Amino acid sequence: MKRKTANLKPKDRKTSLQKSFGSFVRARRTQLGLSQEELAQKADMHFTYVSSTERGERNISLVNIAKLANALECSMKDLMPK
Repeated sequence: MKRKTANLKPKDRKTSLQKSFGSFVRARRTQLGLSQEELAQKADMHFTYVSSTERGERNISLVNIAKLANALECSMKDLMPK
């Protein structure tokens, strides 16, 4: 039976990759002592975007991964699960 994903809200469509990525972002942010608002400002994003990314609710683009990595003073690779 096929799973119907068209009617699911983003928070209900989390993949393990999205959740892992979000965990890596949160860990690095807290390591640097930044709030979500501070990270969002450094990355030129809205704080709700950072929050939903950390919860694994975003299928984030490479451009935004690069912005987050730059703001978190790490490489894009550092934010990726192994």
